[in-house]
Amino acid sequence: MGTGWSLIVFAIVLPTLFLLAGLLIAQLQRAPHTSEPAVSDADRILADRFARGEIDSEDYEYRLRTLHDVRR
Repeated sequence: MGTGWSLIVFAIVLPTLFLLAGLLIAQLQRAPHTSEPAVSDADRILADRFARGEIDSEDYEYRLRTLHDVRR
């Protein structure tokens, strides 16, 4: 009876625990690690154009408001 239990542990329980641990690790690695709000590409492009002087502050604010209104 002693070898029967060890066979169950090594053949079924132990591999199942390894599989579950691997799945947990994989899931944790895929989770996003940032708590900052994502900045969209459109916002970034608009900010870059403002920084280069292609648009003035009034135009920047108007376009930014328009972008955010469209997303709602």
